[in-house]
Amino acid sequence: MLSLVNAAVRAASPRGPHNEDENPGTTLGRRQWLATAAVGLCGAAGLTLAAPPGAFAATAGSSPAGAEPAPPPATAAAEGVRLLDRLTWGADAAALATLQRNGTAATLAALLRPAPNAPLPPEAQAQIDAMAITRTPMETLAIDLQARQQAIKSETTEDARKAAQDAYQRDLRTLQREAERRFVLRAVYSPAQLQEKMTWFWMNHFSVFAGKADIRAMVGDYEDRAIRPHALGRFRDLLGATVRHPAMLRYLDNAQNAAGRINENYARELMELHTLGVDGGYTQHDVQEMARVLTGHGVSLRPLDEPPPRLKPEWTRQYVRHGLYEFHPQRHDWQPKELLGQPLQGQGMAELDEALDRLARAPATARFVSRKLAAYLVGDAPPPALVQALAESFTRSDGHIGAVLQTLFASEAFQASLGTRLRDPVQYVVAGLRLGYSDRVLANPDPALSWLQRLGQPLYGRATPDGYPLDAAAWTSSGQMAVRFEIARALGGAATGALYRAEGAPPPKVPPPAIAQSAAFRALEPQLAPATRMALARAGSPAEWNTFLLSAPEFMYA
Repeated sequence: MLSLVNAAVRAASPRGPHNEDENPGTTLGRRQWLATAAVGLCGAAGLTLAAPPGAFAATAGSSPAGAEPAPPPATAAAEGVRLLDRLTWGADAAALATLQRNGTAATLAALLRPAPNAPLPPEAQAQIDAMAITRTPMETLAIDLQARQQAIKSETTEDARKAAQDAYQRDLRTLQREAERRFVLRAVYSPAQLQEKMTWFWMNHFSVFAGKADIRAMVGDYEDRAIRPHALGRFRDLLGATVRHPAMLRYLDNAQNAAGRINENYARELMELHTLGVDGGYTQHDVQEMARVLTGHGVSLRPLDEPPPRLKPEWTRQYVRHGLYEFHPQRHDWQPKELLGQPLQGQGMAELDEALDRLARAPATARFVSRKLAAYLVGDAPPPALVQALAESFTRSDGHIGAVLQTLFASEAFQASLGTRLRDPVQYVVAGLRLGYSDRVLANPDPALSWLQRLGQPLYGRATPDGYPLDAAAWTSSGQMAVRFEIARALGGAATGALYRAEGAPPPKVPPPAIAQSAAFRALEPQLAPATRMALARAGSPAEWNTFLLSAPEFMYA
C-alpha cells in the first residue's frame, strides 16, 4: 500500500515529486486504555485493557493459556479501509467502492482537490437549506440579536425582561445548534471528506468558544467562510480569514483593543497558538508590538446601511467596514512598530497584512504547524525527520496545506501509523455514523451532539483558545471508555430510532444498522483479533453485535 500511496501522492501533486527521505521510526507510544470490553457482556467480569490493533493482549478465554494470538493476515481491502479511516471521517461502503474502482492515485487526488461545493445527498442538503444560518446572513442575525439585547433593557417589568432574555438566549442556542447539526451532516455525507476533516482540524487550531458573548450567532459563518474554503489551501489565506472574522475578534477581545487601552489577548494567542508556537522565538516585546498592530481591528454591530462614523478628515479615507468587520482608524495606534526584530513598513491596515506575512512565513511557523498536522494525522510523537520534511514542504510551497499533506501521505511514518491512532470523541462518533448510517441520511443529528457532550468534546465548546488536545492520553480515562461503550450501544441500534425521529414525533421503529453486512466491515474482518471474533460470535442480536464491534480496539483506532 505504501508504494501505491507514494505513487498516488506524486500523481496528485501539482508541483511534482517531493522529498521522501524521512526516517520514519515508530510514530506512536504504547498507551493502553481501559474500556468496557465486549466480552464483559458475554460473561467476563469487569474491565479489560484494550490496545491498538497489532498489539493485542490475550484475553481470558480468547486463546490457549500462554499462547500469543497470531497476527491477522493483511489484505489490500483492509489496508484500503485503514487508509480511508485516516483520510476521511471513516470508511464506509461507498468510499471503499470508490477507492477500489478508481485506485489510490485518483482517490487521493480527488480528496486533495475536491470539487467546489461538493454536493450532499438531497435529504441532507434540504435540512441545511432550511436552517436560519443558511437563509439569513450572519451579519443580519448578529445585528438583529444585538438590537434585541438592547431592547431588553427597556422592558418595564422584571418578568418581561426575563422572558425577553430567555427568548434571546434560546435563539442564540438555536443558531449554534444549527451549525452543529450542519457539521455532522457534512462530516457524515460530504464527498469532500478530507476537506471536512481538515476543516475540523483548523477549527480546533483557530479555536473559538461559542458560549462567549454572541459568538453562537457567528460560529457557523466562521466555519463556513473563514475556515472551510482554505482548509486545503494556503495557510496565509486561512490565517488572514480568521484574523478578520468577528467570531475571532470577539472571542479574543480584540474588539476592545485600542490605542491607549491595549489588550494583548489576541496578539499573544496569534503567535503562541496560531503561528510561531510557544517556543517560536518571539518575546514579550513582540506580543506588545503585535497588539499595537491589531488596534482598531474590531467588530461593528451597527446596521449595515448606516453611514460610517464621523471622523477627522485625515481618518475618513482610512475607515473600512466589511460586514461586521471594522477597521476604525481613530482606535488604531499609528506610531512606528517592529516585529520579530524588523520594522514594519506599512501603516494602518497595511501593518496587519505585513505582520501576518511575516508570521506565516517564519520558519518557526512552518515547524509548529507541521508538527501539529503530523500529530493529527500520524500520532502523538511524530518522528522529527517527518516534521522536518513537512516544514520544508511548507516553506517550499509558501504554506500550501495540500502540498504539506502530500508530503505527509508519501511518508513511511504515515503508512506505518494506519490503524494505530486512537480516535478522539468527534472522530469516534462520526466514524460510527458513517459506518452504520451512511446509506440513509439522518433526520435528527441531535443524539450525536449529546454523545459528544458526554464524551467531553462538544462542537465549538472548548472554552480555552488552545483547542481540544490531539494526544491520545486526553481521551483514555476509564470514565471516557465506559461512556464510549454506552455510546457504542446507542450507535449499534439503541438510538437508531432517535436518529430518524422527525421533530415533534415519536421515534420511528427502525432496525439497527446492518454493519456485519457492510463492505467496509467485510474488508476489515480478516484483521480482527481473536478476542474480538469471540465477542462477535457470542452476540445475541444484530444490535448487540454492533455494540461489540464499535467497542472493539479495531474500531476505536484508525
